Amino acid sequence: MTPLASPDIEEIVDLAAAPMVPWEVVVWNDPVNLMSYVVRVFRTYFGYSIERATQLMRAVHHEGQAVVATGPRETMEVHAQAMHDYGLWATVRKAEQ
Repeated sequence: MTPLASPDIEEIVDLAAAPMVPWEVVVWNDPVNLMSYVVRVFRTYFGYSIERATQLMRAVHHEGQAVVATGPRETMEVHAQAMHDYGLWATVRKAEQ
C-alpha cells in the first residue's frame, strides 16, 4: 500500500498566544453587611492595608461598587466565589480597556 501523505512535506505552523484580557472582581453594596465587616474581609482575604480596605469599602458604600481585584478570569472567578463565601455580593467582568 502507498501512504496517503508524503512524509517529506513540512508544514509550517505559526502559533501565537492570545493576548491576556484582564478581568475584574466587583463588590457591590448591600443592605446587610456592616462597613467594618467589609473592611475585615478585604484585609483578611486580599491582605490589603487598613487604609486600602477602608478606601474600597467607602467606594462600595458611596458609589455602590468597587473593583477589588484585577487579573486572569479564572483567578477572578475564585476571588468572586470567596466574596460570596464571606456573604458579600460580587461579580466578575472584563476590565475596561
